Amino acid sequence: MTTTTAAASPRSARTGGATRLAEGRSPLRRALSGAGGPLIGLIVLFVLLSIFAPNFLTARNLINVVDQVTVLGILALGATAVIITGGIDLSVGAVLALSTMVLGVLSHTAGAPLWLAMIAAVAVGGLAGMVNGLAVSIARLPPFIATLAMMSAARGLANLLTDGQQITGYPEWFFDLSSQRYLGLFSITAIALVVLYVIGWAWLKYRASGRAVYAVGGNPEVARLAGIKVKSVVTWVYVAAGVLAGLAALVQASRLDSSQPSAGTGIELDVIAAVVIGGASLAGGSGRVVGTIIGVLIIGVLHNGLNLLGVSSFVQQIIIGVVIAGAVLTDTLRRRRT
Repeated sequence: MTTTTAAASPRSARTGGATRLAEGRSPLRRALSGAGGPLIGLIVLFVLLSIFAPNFLTARNLINVVDQVTVLGILALGATAVIITGGIDLSVGAVLALSTMVLGVLSHTAGAPLWLAMIAAVAVGGLAGMVNGLAVSIARLPPFIATLAMMSAARGLANLLTDGQQITGYPEWFFDLSSQRYLGLFSITAIALVVLYVIGWAWLKYRASGRAVYAVGGNPEVARLAGIKVKSVVTWVYVAAGVLAGLAALVQASRLDSSQPSAGTGIELDVIAAVVIGGASLAGGSGRVVGTIIGVLIIGVLHNGLNLLGVSSFVQQIIIGVVIAGAVLTDTLRRRRT
């Protein structure tokens, strides 16, 4: 009995020590757990652009950066949950375009109240997400193929609704959602982004359904044996991503005061980059909302700084591609070590 107690004691001490260490962390350190690397990268990028990019470190420009990443941030929040399940969504940009065109057609052509058109736009995004989710979970299509098909279909529908023409001229109150700053700092759309991220963080961290997302991404079969409805979780994750794409469409239309069928073209690459840079694994099972918002800020600050430096948009695409490759390589090396 004495020998058994002595042998168990070091393990108990290590477990207790680890528990006390985790409990002893400050709330800020717990929130940033796993996002330290991206945060350091953001700080380094911020310092470099403050030195070399003219007018970067001004209050007006920094507020502009926040406004510019609002659409990207909303889309990336939905993509975080999708990637945690081991999936991917290439259709978010096209779904955004379809939703914003539905908004314009209903409010301008059909004469529907704008508030009703807004609800319909978000609903269309959710419907597109449900089609993606059912294609992946029920039809068992690879997420890449399912969402690639939706990307093509949604972009085609967005152009078909108005024969490729944009719709302009929304009420002033709608434009003010993204242009009117409260306390001289944040617009309603920027505040909405913060609220959405708080909700997303709390859901993934504290709700059983949120923790089920990690379980499905870690090992779907084990999750199924544990009583988790894997198909349901996968479907609703894509629905959530679609709803968020619909909300992002409202923000886009408000910022541009127009609905454009070309809206969101290529933004899916920035979305994936932001989530992966934030620490999510394309293999599934890992990812954090805090890391995603840091990744979104890195992409936004990078675009803003390169524009201030006069770097060509074509060169910016090359740089973003290198950043994506670097983030995926880092994730691969990290998984090999673990």
